[in-house]
Amino acid sequence: MDVLDLSRLQFAFTIMFHYLFPPLTIGLGAVMVGMEGMHLATRNPLYLKAAKFWTKIFAVNFAMGVATGIVMEFEFGTNWARYSQFVGDVFGSALAAEGVFAFFLESGFLSLLVFGWDKVKPGMHFFATVMVFLGSVFSSIWIVVANSWMQTPAGFHVVESALGPRAEIVDFWAMVFNPSSVARLLHVWVGAFILGGFFVTSISAWYVLHGKHREFSRVSLKVGLVVAAIGSVAALFTGHLQAEVVAEHQPAKLAAFEGHFETGPADLYALGWVDVEEGRVLGIALPGGLSFLVHRTFDAVVPGLDAVPREDWPNVQLVFQTYHAMVALGMLFIALSLVGLWTWRRGRLFETRWLLWTFVFVVLAAYAANQLGWVTAEAGRQPWIVWGLMRTENAFSEAVTAPMVASSIVLFGLIYAMLFAVWLYIMNDKIQHGPEA
Repeated sequence: MDVLDLSRLQFAFTIMFHYLFPPLTIGLGAVMVGMEGMHLATRNPLYLKAAKFWTKIFAVNFAMGVATGIVMEFEFGTNWARYSQFVGDVFGSALAAEGVFAFFLESGFLSLLVFGWDKVKPGMHFFATVMVFLGSVFSSIWIVVANSWMQTPAGFHVVESALGPRAEIVDFWAMVFNPSSVARLLHVWVGAFILGGFFVTSISAWYVLHGKHREFSRVSLKVGLVVAAIGSVAALFTGHLQAEVVAEHQPAKLAAFEGHFETGPADLYALGWVDVEEGRVLGIALPGGLSFLVHRTFDAVVPGLDAVPREDWPNVQLVFQTYHAMVALGMLFIALSLVGLWTWRRGRLFETRWLLWTFVFVVLAAYAANQLGWVTAEAGRQPWIVWGLMRTENAFSEAVTAPMVASSIVLFGLIYAMLFAVWLYIMNDKIQHGPEA
């Protein structure tokens, strides 16, 4: 592999490992706010016990997210110097805003959240919980804004400098509210709520099945299930909103989503296999389904991959499969969460063992769905690192060599494996111990 492919592999590996943690902190933050708010409203000690337990889990994941996220900041300079030179004015401002408006807010109140249970009044502690949650949300805002600008650039102009062309911001708010930022941000939040809700549901269901912490586990299971259900249903609407933005601004990506090769009415596939050489998909499809979703009529014309040069196509097979796997998991989440709410209403939730065992393991699918969504978005943007402005092959650093990047991948792999082992050990210890008596 050459230095470009190795640099892409390294960044994909490090960011996918990092992204195991931020969506969970956002989802758990929402659960913590709900638990502590319910305690203030009802004075039920079960909600306080639940809030304390999930705060401990949140703190571990917050630390992991910080530790694994720092690496990518350095990779922009070491592996992607030409990209950083081109977008530094835009990307740097978003990352700086993330540090100023989000990270300091989140980390500043975290110590009060974790250690202030018996040191401040309940109302003040609840305020700290809300601030930590909002800090995680604000952090996602600026990161997603930076990524969305790469997908749909706005609010800038290109100027020449001594090092080459450089994008400069001319309208900060146009950059922030670029065409895809709001839709993408809503979908990221929804994915985080799904993961956080099913994470809580998973652990709570395990407690119920093993007869541990009965009252706590029942309360937590209900709250987690509600959060997961809201997120799962909302994903239908945020996903559709994002697809409409893609249809307008990134038609080649939308065509890759559904393996749509020839401009014309477009089918909607449930599953399939793409034959790129023949320009067709072997699978099960609703004729004209994509046309209907985009234009509200089954015979509407949708641009195909034939509308762009072959060298501008993304990896159609990869994008098609990750997109459809993500959608399939989304449908699974809706079905499971609604079945869970139905059995709860009928008073059979805690006796339906097959459903509880499914909840125990569905958190793995929630992790997978979040990862698949980002793979779809990023692989679908290729071969552009900044859509229509800069190709990925022109963005990497000239100073690094393939052996350098390969060795760093090995070292990162070893370090991340150790970090992951530590995370599993600590999480297992806290889960086995359970909430405080």
